Amino acid sequence: MAEAERIIGTPEVGDDAQPESVAPKGRRRIAALLVVAVLAYLLDLGTKMLVVAKLEHQPPIEIIGDLLKFEAVRNPGAAFGFGEAFTIIFTAIAAAVIVVIVRLARKLYSLPWAIALGLLLGGALGNLTDRIFRSPGVFRGAVVDFIAPAHFAVFNIADSAIVCGGILIVLLSFKGLDPDGTVHKD
Repeated sequence: MAEAERIIGTPEVGDDAQPESVAPKGRRRIAALLVVAVLAYLLDLGTKMLVVAKLEHQPPIEIIGDLLKFEAVRNPGAAFGFGEAFTIIFTAIAAAVIVVIVRLARKLYSLPWAIALGLLLGGALGNLTDRIFRSPGVFRGAVVDFIAPAHFAVFNIADSAIVCGGILIVLLSFKGLDPDGTVHKD
């Protein structure tokens, strides 16, 4: 019987070789990544639609006195308004980030990494949607920002998701947790 199993390709007990069809230990976390990405994207899209409909061309709304306001701003540049002439480059970078995350998802077995990458994906998609569909034109669109803390840049939910995802990735890297779920100590 053992000889028949060896010919068919079924490993014997104690055999180190595993057939290629055996999945790695654990479950892929692609569903978690997608859920987080969709939630971040929809929250960003919904808040931007609300801001454009109700807040654009209106005075800012004070949330916590002068410390926090909601103020509609169109940002053609990157974070903090830098690089207004490079909108097409930011569009390409966002598209590249999305491609990298999709490729990395195939090897994703870590829930914390799924959450981090989902935040990055949802945020990148949110700002990419603005770059593609908002004026002044395709791949040159200005991002809608509206969260305005005192003495800081105006930002949106997508920006927040990207920053939170980036911070989580840094923390996971410091802890030695890889996207495939393995832990290493350097």
